[in-house]
Amino acid sequence: MSDSKKNTTERGYKDLHEHIEALDQAGLLVRVDREINKDTELHPLVRWQFRGGITEPNRKAFLFTNVVDGKGFKYDIPVLVGGLAANKEIYSTGMGCKIEDIGQVWGHAIANPKAPIEVTDAPCQEIVIMGEELKEPGKGIDGLPIPISTPGWDNGPYTTLSQYISKDPDSGIHNMGIYRGQVKSPTRIGMNPSIENQPGIYTHWEKHKARGTKLPAAIILGCPPQVAFTSAQKLPEDVDEITIAGGLAGAPIHVVKCKTIDLMVPADSEIVIEGLIDTEWLEPEAPFGESHGHVNLQEFNAFMEVTAITRRKKAVLTSIISQVTPSESSLIKRVALEPVFLNHLKKNMGIKGVIKVSLHEPLTNLRKVIVVVVDRKMPTSEIWRSLYGAASLLRAGGKLVIAVNEDIDPNNADALFWAMSYRANYALDLQTLKNRDSGHGPRSPRNDGLDSSLLIDATLKDDFPPLALPKKEIMEHAKTIWEELGLPELKPEAPWHGYSMGNWSERNEEMAQRAIRSDYFKTGEELIAQRRNDVQMNTEIYPQKLNSNKEH
Repeated sequence: MSDSKKNTTERGYKDLHEHIEALDQAGLLVRVDREINKDTELHPLVRWQFRGGITEPNRKAFLFTNVVDGKGFKYDIPVLVGGLAANKEIYSTGMGCKIEDIGQVWGHAIANPKAPIEVTDAPCQEIVIMGEELKEPGKGIDGLPIPISTPGWDNGPYTTLSQYISKDPDSGIHNMGIYRGQVKSPTRIGMNPSIENQPGIYTHWEKHKARGTKLPAAIILGCPPQVAFTSAQKLPEDVDEITIAGGLAGAPIHVVKCKTIDLMVPADSEIVIEGLIDTEWLEPEAPFGESHGHVNLQEFNAFMEVTAITRRKKAVLTSIISQVTPSESSLIKRVALEPVFLNHLKKNMGIKGVIKVSLHEPLTNLRKVIVVVVDRKMPTSEIWRSLYGAASLLRAGGKLVIAVNEDIDPNNADALFWAMSYRANYALDLQTLKNRDSGHGPRSPRNDGLDSSLLIDATLKDDFPPLALPKKEIMEHAKTIWEELGLPELKPEAPWHGYSMGNWSERNEEMAQRAIRSDYFKTGEELIAQRRNDVQMNTEIYPQKLNSNKEH
């Protein structure tokens, strides 16, 4: 951390407001000024551009300026959805480079990090709410227009594009990762650390637990694009992400010390929630529609007691479309992860002949299907080394890894099937890697929860959680609003609404119905009575299958 301090007006990168203006000028922004219910309408409306036959280049960012909840409460903070990665042009606008240069810019940023600069005058602290004031109506989390992502299934609003910042108590290195946060009360929010993907904050949590202390953390809801993009990137735990964000921006990121905890946060953030994450007690968290395409059922996870909320006077809250892919969440990861895979194979492993790496996005959500495009003259031994390398980079990635030549379009499933049918002799050209982490997705008890790579039977063998899309009637209602707004004609692509796959209890249904009525704080109160201190993080909650609520 740099010892120098200066005024934020001298920063060398765009903040979120300037990014929104750039999107507007480029014709990439839809402003919605009509009243929109954040608990039933907001995410489903934007969801249609991912499930309605609209091609990726034609997707837009949406800025909602008149947001209410299911009880008619009106918020004074706009909500931006799709504003960072609804399409590659939006992403490249935030990066400040051409689409074709994204990979090169990422490589340069990782190789050339820039330490942040502490400032004394931070936009994110123009309004500061602490102590008992947080309990006043509309002064806590209840004053933030956090949407419900998968109405009809989620048991409340969740922060989605939320950067959780924490600090390693040993090294002092800050970690910044995107994790979901369940809104449980005006002063309490959940935290699911996604252990199999980004262990950073979980490592910090374990260290504080061993010390018998709570984990200080800050949640960022809206920040300069390069900071948000870095949060979604896969980086080593000993790398402070804010330095990579500075590399992306080409200038040091301005940071400021939190008001109630010993952490540094981006000074140009829109909203910052400060607090302490309990390390003794865990409580139920979810159901929540996840990016693996199913509803993540209840698990025991951490929660944070809020100590302060700071924000700009004219803050904009960012939320991200995730769940069934393609989505904004998968695109923001894909454009950054593919260069990381390529760099890993070519530079870290020294494999010559690797041309590109493509992560399959629709439905499979990047991790499961990886295509390595290699030169035709590449030796067989090097082809296999590239397959092993691609399968091993992510703990829960690479269930199916395919090597193809340049004449095969890795984004065309028909072309992949063609190559697999006519170019592979499975007695010679196929290997199975056993004892893989089952990772991201519904966990089957088969084989003690262990998975494998390459060969997979994709039939449904267990009752699974619901498909993580809003329920049919809610999507139909959002479609009506879409048409009233005069937006492009929708061409629904199956699946375009969620439906039960058998593992959906009456309790889960009750919580989801409360959520769309904006009665989720009642659920939050009930969860207090279910706290436990004798289980590990991500412990599933049983019994989950009490009944089957099938929709057709």
